[in-house]
Amino acid sequence: MSAQGNGPTEGAGAGSGAPVRVALVDDQQLVRAGFRMVIDSQPDLEVVVEAGDGAQALRLLASHPVDVVLMDVRMPTLDGLSATAQLTAGAAETGAAVPRVIVLTTFDLDEYVLEAIRAGASGFLLKDAPRRRCSPRSGPSMPGMRSSRRRRRAGFSSTS
Repeated sequence: MSAQGNGPTEGAGAGSGAPVRVALVDDQQLVRAGFRMVIDSQPDLEVVVEAGDGAQALRLLASHPVDVVLMDVRMPTLDGLSATAQLTAGAAETGAAVPRVIVLTTFDLDEYVLEAIRAGASGFLLKDAPRRRCSPRSGPSMPGMRSSRRRRRAGFSSTS
């Protein structure tokens, strides 16, 4: 597990010249390594935090601000949905910038989508999505996330 601080969240990311800072949160080290290789291959993206569970992620993110968190759903100690809820609620309470949380899973279940959005996630990405669809730069309606038809059916628009 690694963490590096790169300054405050404000001003980082698209349009500022600073790379988008990404946190990878997944209990499978090989999955994190794969995402790291894809993300670090992009000049405007940088992995600055890695964690193996939600509790570790919350500890690291308290002192290492990021712009985007890729958060697995099922993990030991603290699952990704609970960690997302705590991260977004904590930032709202303190007035800190809330990173975009993209929830990751291998399970294509509507319940996970609903819970992720309720927890404050910006999106939901299946781990088997093609590489070209996995860019945190793509914004809140990233291609590769659950279809907007399903989000609309669940009561969420593609711009939520």
